[in-house]
Amino acid sequence: MGIVAGLDSSPDFTRIVVCDTDTGAVLRQGYAPHPVETTESGGRPSDVDPQAWLLSLGEAAGGGLLEGVQAIGVSAQQNALVPLDVQGNTVRPALVGGDKRAQVAAADLIDALGGREAWAQAVGSVPQAAQPVTKLRWLSRTEPEAARRTALLMQAHDWLVWQLLGRPARRTTDRSGASGTGYWSAATGAYRPDLVELALGHQASLPDVLGPAQAAGTTPEGLLISAGTGETMAAAFGLGIGLGDAVVSLGASGSVMAVHPEALVDSSGMITSLADATGMHLPVVTTLNAVRALRGAAELLGVPDLEGLSDLAMKSTPGAHGLVLLPYLEGERTPNLPHTAGTLAGLRRESMRPEHLARASFEGMLCGLADALDVLRGRGVDVRRIFLLGPAAELPAVQAVAPALFGAQVVVPQPADYAALGAARQAAWALGVSQGALDPRTPPVWQGPVAQVLEPGEELAVGQAVRQQYVSVREQTHPGAFRGPGAP
Repeated sequence: MGIVAGLDSSPDFTRIVVCDTDTGAVLRQGYAPHPVETTESGGRPSDVDPQAWLLSLGEAAGGGLLEGVQAIGVSAQQNALVPLDVQGNTVRPALVGGDKRAQVAAADLIDALGGREAWAQAVGSVPQAAQPVTKLRWLSRTEPEAARRTALLMQAHDWLVWQLLGRPARRTTDRSGASGTGYWSAATGAYRPDLVELALGHQASLPDVLGPAQAAGTTPEGLLISAGTGETMAAAFGLGIGLGDAVVSLGASGSVMAVHPEALVDSSGMITSLADATGMHLPVVTTLNAVRALRGAAELLGVPDLEGLSDLAMKSTPGAHGLVLLPYLEGERTPNLPHTAGTLAGLRRESMRPEHLARASFEGMLCGLADALDVLRGRGVDVRRIFLLGPAAELPAVQAVAPALFGAQVVVPQPADYAALGAARQAAWALGVSQGALDPRTPPVWQGPVAQVLEPGEELAVGQAVRQQYVSVREQTHPGAFRGPGAP
């Protein structure tokens, strides 16, 4: 038996799990929050000193947590750009993933290369505010001196791996992290340095891209460090999803991703073609509105929490007596309607009851995510099983509606540190390959998550009727919002 550790550095905390290499059983765990930083409005800052990640890591690993560990895998927040000078020192704080300052820069970049189609063909995604390539454009326009000094580019998990290895001359990343930058193509497996120059104004050194089972290096103490990966890809790996599986994540916004054998090119910009942590691909479709629609309905109805909204919704019936909520409360990405607003349709005297509006909020949220699923299915992505993640996945109203609306088996895993588990599994894979015990093409088989399994069953026809009611309203209010391949 070997022992490995998985480290997940999220925007708010570091979690570490120490696991058995053969089964994935968790032996020990560590946790530490990141140093508290907030903006004047109380939100999360867009600029973060990467040293805060190291401080949190050291605290989480305290008390001998890593004793006996042979390898470490690192997962970290995605799209956090760390600009470094020629000596490897930060030229400014890291620009983290949720930064919205670069929205104008995204539009600027799209035009500079000749449109959305040109970007989709080049790197499999159309620039968005969060992506590193767009942050570079913002930096060059807003902080030209910092941009001029920027010579090396890294992301959060790259930088942490580099620090753990003692800042060696060789800097590395993995294909999943590289695929989200906007200057590396998952389809070709190559960087586009010209896009870095287009965004930043000059060339910059980029980390070597490692394969899924490769090691980034070994510490002087003999501890192997695997390639590392982004938080989303690590969670998918920790869950053990494969071909035929999709993950629907219910946060304030929503996302749908599925395992696919090849990269997808989508000129509409709805699909971001990422690489996963296993050698496959992970096309992702994102909606701006998921749980925020539920919270809005709860506030409108004076319900104290989402559990109460769920209880209220369960007093209604499928279709919410004709009420349909298009949950585009902050515009929408899927379909691409950035300046639109939400719509409540089907109001009649008999439908104007709290339980029907509560039900419509759940059905609207899930229908919006079903639209996102259909974008992937329309491009030939096989979806037979759906993992439903996020605290809202536990709500009875979600579980009652989701299988029939999605038209597939729904799996609700018990809450766990799946990103940290995925990082640990990657470490076990790299360790096994280095010892000649594992094939670099086949990851170790670990125990699957404890989960609740929900089938569409007899409710499938009812769910599809609810979905059709939603689509009808969507087409009346936003005709032609979905165009091209994958239109639901």
